Amino acid sequence: MSDRSRVKLLAFYLTQFHPIPENDAWWGKGFTEWTNASKAIPLFPGHYQPHLPADLGFYDLRVAETRREQIQLAKKYGIDGFCYYYYWFAGKRLLERPLDDMLADPQSDMPFCLCWANENWTRRWDGAEKEILIEQSYGPDSDLRVIQDLLRYVKDPRYIRIDGAPLIIVYCPQRLPNCRETLRVWREYCAEQGIPRIHAACALTHSNWNHKELGFDSAVEFPPHNMKFENLAQKMSFYKTFRGYCADFADVANMYLQRRYSPEASGFRGVFPSWDNTARSGERATVVLNGSPENYEFWLSEAISRTIEDFPTEERFVFINAWNEWAEGCHLEPDRKFGRRYLEATVRAKKGSSLRGWTHRGIPRTDVPSPVAATAKHWLENKSWLSRNWRSIRRTLRQKKTANN
Repeated sequence: MSDRSRVKLLAFYLTQFHPIPENDAWWGKGFTEWTNASKAIPLFPGHYQPHLPADLGFYDLRVAETRREQIQLAKKYGIDGFCYYYYWFAGKRLLERPLDDMLADPQSDMPFCLCWANENWTRRWDGAEKEILIEQSYGPDSDLRVIQDLLRYVKDPRYIRIDGAPLIIVYCPQRLPNCRETLRVWREYCAEQGIPRIHAACALTHSNWNHKELGFDSAVEFPPHNMKFENLAQKMSFYKTFRGYCADFADVANMYLQRRYSPEASGFRGVFPSWDNTARSGERATVVLNGSPENYEFWLSEAISRTIEDFPTEERFVFINAWNEWAEGCHLEPDRKFGRRYLEATVRAKKGSSLRGWTHRGIPRTDVPSPVAATAKHWLENKSWLSRNWRSIRRTLRQKKTANN
């Protein structure tokens, strides 16, 4: 077995591509992640938005053929497993159907693990304590109830294990009332059910960098979390007021590549192909500039190489964020601009890329706006013109009404 073949690639997988009653109530009938993704418009010249699907189309994850086609495509281009988001809110599950259908479908022959997305759902999509749609609350028996529900997944023969221990990831461990107590309950219950050990990993999110002090076995990098760079938006021109944050892809990648891990401080590296959550956040978006297939290829290749340096004899994972986060501009699935280039870059990186550095850096050129961007600019300018004229008409009508009175 070659060194690089010991590193397996796991892609995070979002299940919000089918309607559910809760989203119908919160966002309107028929809402799915496609609703967000398709409504995005460019914010500055050269800005790539919206991200629209190519090969797989606007799919519905209730369709078994779609899930199987995703698996075939992922395997063909070097993805070794999916990490599904698991949504549990004090006993209430959301977006569970694609996950449960996969579990019951022997033709869905893809290794998988779960990441408990233990955040509030909010109107702003960021987990902040503002306009909460459904709260992530914790009761006295919460720890036990969660692991009891997880058990049917971790017992599946497709479930991903580390040295025989099922891998369970917690997205936001600092939100748990007592991490160590949660993990104690999980481990004891699993042992009682015939699973001697579990491997509990915490995502490095929301300024968390230390898994050991929380009692976890390892950490999982989760870029673009924990960025602290100059906001390049201050040097850019936008079509309308922008209150968000822009960073450079190479800066984000270098920050993560500089981290080192060891058996005593175990961690799994993470990368993303690109990042731009304009579809969800609009003028408050976080946009990582220069998310090109080439830059992604170099980052992933380096992440694999450094994983081998840190763990020269072990089988390890590198996590990719994500397989299908379309509304966050973060997907390996083919789109209408790049086609399969991110997937092809994955294969090259897995073998060892020939690239020796970043191919795109800094603020992108803005002197040649795309047709979509030009259309957006025209629409915004006309919207402004219409607003001014409508205000003028209203003033005239009020004046006439006052005069008549």
